[in-house]
Amino acid sequence: MASPAVPAGIETLLLDLDGTLLDLEYDNRFWYDVIPAAYAERHGMQTDRARVELAPRFRAVERTLPWYSIEYWSEQLALDVAALKRTTAGSVRWLPGAREFLDAQRVAGRRLVLATNAHPVTLEIKDDAVGIGPYFDRMYSSHVFGAPKEDPRFWQGIFAAERIDPASTLFIDDSLVVLAAAKAAGIRHLLAVSRPDSTRPAREMPGFTTIETIADLL
Repeated sequence: MASPAVPAGIETLLLDLDGTLLDLEYDNRFWYDVIPAAYAERHGMQTDRARVELAPRFRAVERTLPWYSIEYWSEQLALDVAALKRTTAGSVRWLPGAREFLDAQRVAGRRLVLATNAHPVTLEIKDDAVGIGPYFDRMYSSHVFGAPKEDPRFWQGIFAAERIDPASTLFIDDSLVVLAAAKAAGIRHLLAVSRPDSTRPAREMPGFTTIETIADLL
């Protein structure tokens, strides 16, 4: 039976990946610990100094496609980011209740579509690690559309590719900026995840109906 928290009439579930279905702890640790440590080793400095040097470079491209691009950061930092992701992929984890939720929505007959900013190589690595693909009818990386989910062009692209009916689609994400972009694009049913990282407390998500984790929908 479908969860009563999913509005009646929803035919398509459009779902974020990291922080909605997968624990964002992996990504936070990767960019705060793994990348700075590798950068520090390459340049003969302390990891804390590397964090200081990298922070403004990260901020400069936030909410743009390069922020999510393995090729961009591999070139910018002279590191094999894909290789670092593969060697740490054993730490990729589903958030509690995520797989059970996906199973329940499949039983309910809803179409399941993944919409992620993850680079295609990152998505492949995580799929290999925990088996994402079998739960979805389609999976879309924003890189296919040349724009991140924060950008209206992403929504134009996915609407054209998927023929989504905004009135019968529920979109779930952990980013306020992305949720605002989805709302502006016409998606009527939106849920914000307030605790994308299991090791950190829930955040305020003003302006949107909020769940702590997707397990709340079971």
